[in-house]
Amino acid sequence: MNIKLLCIGKTDSKQLQSLIEDYSKRLNHYIKYTIEIIPDIKNVKHLSEKEQKQKEGNLILSKIGSYDHLILFDEKGKTFTSVSFSNYLQKKMNSGIKTLVFVIGGPYGFSEEVYHKAQGKVSLSEMTFSHQMVRLFITEQLYRGYTILKGEPYHHQ
Repeated sequence: MNIKLLCIGKTDSKQLQSLIEDYSKRLNHYIKYTIEIIPDIKNVKHLSEKEQKQKEGNLILSKIGSYDHLILFDEKGKTFTSVSFSNYLQKKMNSGIKTLVFVIGGPYGFSEEVYHKAQGKVSLSEMTFSHQMVRLFITEQLYRGYTILKGEPYHHQ
């Protein structure tokens, strides 16, 4: 199985980007992991919230293959502990999914079309984090999940 993280907009912080790259390299020892950035929509000042979600949604859906398994990071999604998230990843691997695609949406969330295409939703927390920080949290939790599955000492219980 491959894992792809789709994100709207680039990460401006060099420190965050460095940490994301570090955890991505670590994670790639276990599974093929890529992060794909969808450029920010231009001229959003002239768009309604719904129009912005629609444009971002079209861009997200254009990056999803017909056999990809789409999971959205959404505040109304399922919450996990690190151990239960590692079990979730194991179940996805066992199911024969070729590419598991996680998506971080734009500032207003996802369009209805993206919600309909998704096979699940995951919440990192009931708190709100910047989308740039969420990329690091997701990448680190994926890495943590695989170290748990391998019985390696990174995660302590």
